[in-house]
Amino acid sequence: MPEFLTLLPPQEALQALLQRLEPSVTCEEIESAAALGRVTGEAVSAPLPLPSFPRSTVDGYAVRAANTYGASESLPGYLRLIGEVPMGAAPGFSIEPGRGIGSCALIHTGGMLPEGADAVVMVEHTQSVGSDEVEILRAVAVGENVLKVGEDVAQGEQIIPAGVRLRPAEIGGLMALGITRVRVARRPRVGILSSGDEVVPPESDLQPGQVRDVNAFTLSALVESAGGEPVRYGIIPDRVEAMQAAIRRAHAECDLVVVTAGSSASTRDLTAQVMDELGEPGVLVHGVNVRPGKPTILAIAGGKPLIGLPGNPVSALVIAGLFVTPVIAALQGVVRKRPPATVTARLTLNLSSQAGREDWVTVRLLPDAGASSSEAHQVRYQAEPIFGKSNLIFTLAAADGLVRIPPDANGLAAGSLVEVHLL
Repeated sequence: MPEFLTLLPPQEALQALLQRLEPSVTCEEIESAAALGRVTGEAVSAPLPLPSFPRSTVDGYAVRAANTYGASESLPGYLRLIGEVPMGAAPGFSIEPGRGIGSCALIHTGGMLPEGADAVVMVEHTQSVGSDEVEILRAVAVGENVLKVGEDVAQGEQIIPAGVRLRPAEIGGLMALGITRVRVARRPRVGILSSGDEVVPPESDLQPGQVRDVNAFTLSALVESAGGEPVRYGIIPDRVEAMQAAIRRAHAECDLVVVTAGSSASTRDLTAQVMDELGEPGVLVHGVNVRPGKPTILAIAGGKPLIGLPGNPVSALVIAGLFVTPVIAALQGVVRKRPPATVTARLTLNLSSQAGREDWVTVRLLPDAGASSSEAHQVRYQAEPIFGKSNLIFTLAAADGLVRIPPDANGLAAGSLVEVHLL
């Protein structure tokens, strides 16, 4: 096993784990309506063009564009009104070329263009003249205010690649194409173990020296939000036999095992020892150059990843965001990794840091009333640090995001612009 606390930068540590990970993604077919947040297990192609008929994007009059050329407010054109396009049905007439005065038809947004029409004049650019004639106050070009067949997607076009986490937009797109079932990656089972003789269930009455189990539930929520299925294995005593039995069971039943506490340099902390004995290659990383969360453990045994997190709730949740979330994505075969949600903010206080170590600081966001007009488009918030020790969960609950202090900096100055990673 590697020597304890041979510290690696977080990204280097994560890559050391992911490079040894060889996930075998299994798929299942589910209702598209229930697929929000799931990852596509195979590429999805359009069974038909969308739109499947030419349709208007505005309320107005369907016309042949050529019959409007030259029309203006000072010299309007005139068209004969021959009908109204019914919504949800094909029109029973066409716009014929005709000699002399051309024809048009009243059409509403989303209506199907009649045969012969190739543009729509917005109703704002027209006036009615009697019951069967329309005055055109503006010319339109071919295709103006019209969605053509297949303009959104062509028949057979790949609309969603494999390995994409489905958002509301993709769900809507699937429904528009009549794709009511979709193959997605199975949600990875994530075993969550809390350890420590001082830890008791949340429903317990606290005795002196005891603390309630916070991590099992914050991590369960994080796993669900990342697309995994949390499986809680309860609180494990600080005994090697109990830890071995619990981790072995979770390793056999789950795709990823996460253990909180037991990851610092103490004779009572058994996590690294048990993980390393579980199978090859064993512990890959024991110690990450980051605050909070230095005593992090990353391991693989029998092809399955195991992660040891610090016991302090803030440290556990921050480190889980750095390591557990990307591993869950890898286990689902995520290919398109979207950038995290961030905002730019102005730091309100000086933040000190130790050079060579990556620090993450909790902040709350406040309106930035002092932003100059030149920066108003960029800076709308102040980032106010929330100082607290890593075992104080409500310092994180009160925060809107995290600010990263890079390892090559001694800190950040008040007034500087920072990127806040939203929680």
